[in-house]
Amino acid sequence: MELPWGMLLLLVLSVSSSSSSSAAVATLAVSAPPPAPAPRHAQDAEGLLINGNFETAPRKLNKTLIVGRHSLPGWTLRGHVEYVSGGPQPGGMFFAVPHGVHALRLGSRASASQNVTVRPGALYALTFAATRTCAQDENLRIAVAPSLSAPADVAVRTLYSGASADTWAWGFRASSPVAQVTFANPGVQEDPACGPLLDAVAIKELPTPYPTKDNLIKNAGFEIGPQVFKNSSVGVLLPPKQKDTTSPLPGWIIESLKAVRFIDAAHFSVPEGQYAVELVAGRESAIAQVIRTVPNRAYNLSFAVGDAKNGCHGSMLVEAFAGNVTQKVPFESAGKGAFKAAGFRFVASGVRTRLTFYSSYYHTKASDGVSLCGPVLDQVKVVPLPVKA
Repeated sequence: MELPWGMLLLLVLSVSSSSSSSAAVATLAVSAPPPAPAPRHAQDAEGLLINGNFETAPRKLNKTLIVGRHSLPGWTLRGHVEYVSGGPQPGGMFFAVPHGVHALRLGSRASASQNVTVRPGALYALTFAATRTCAQDENLRIAVAPSLSAPADVAVRTLYSGASADTWAWGFRASSPVAQVTFANPGVQEDPACGPLLDAVAIKELPTPYPTKDNLIKNAGFEIGPQVFKNSSVGVLLPPKQKDTTSPLPGWIIESLKAVRFIDAAHFSVPEGQYAVELVAGRESAIAQVIRTVPNRAYNLSFAVGDAKNGCHGSMLVEAFAGNVTQKVPFESAGKGAFKAAGFRFVASGVRTRLTFYSSYYHTKASDGVSLCGPVLDQVKVVPLPVKA
């Protein structure tokens, strides 16, 4: 049956119009950007990873042993990993779990991993609580892959904070949009269950600090640093031998054999601002920074020294080095959070000058005689002095 010409024309126009509309809709659908996925590490106000405090229980347990690589929500496990509760344990041990109730115990060659969304080229700090669970020394290995930072081992002891679990920070620079964060026990013990306790894993992106026209020091007041948990009163330990490019304290080198402590004003006495550094292990606890200078130009270095109001009493002495000048700054601590200003003049011998600070003496808290403590350093400043005509 033939359609009238007018009806045929209307049909063609209708189909053409419908096709054009569909094409337009299709074009719009293709060109619209997909919604950005939520960063996997931005799950908590304190930066905790997914189930970073391990309070969501595994799907399958054999007593305390986690059964199945993917049984623990948010994590991939390898080897002998136990899901433990804090407090007294069978055999007379005591597990310190500072954040919540539960933690992971990583046995011989065991590990726990999680993928996180990061920004390539950016610097991040991982904050985590850790302690040993057996009589021998234990290490916790932190690795991020892929990244521009090599894996590192943290010596896990109850040396710094006495009977409490220490909180640590470790820095890395991301090299891809997704990074696998892994915590592992690199050792092998007679008891395969022996290994470090891991708790409260958080991540924080750190901005890059720069010197200013008024101060040649980067991150002069230590205001840029790792995540500090609101309910933690032990500060955050910064591991030794950290380069400034990947240090969890941007701009600063942790060049000593032992850690320094990053402290916050909510739990400690801080000379100015919200954060400072406590030199907790004498000459084995030192920080440094290399600044740009003009050869033969004179500069003034100033800084604040005090105590953290954390039970650290006695005669303290901070030594500061700049170029070929050394200054010893004594401070008598009554444990009340006092501080004093110090400074000296130095002449640069080259285009780079290294500044170093450490505590000359070793101190422990008066309350237990075990927990390491020391003088507080803050508000480091270097300014060039006027050139004489």
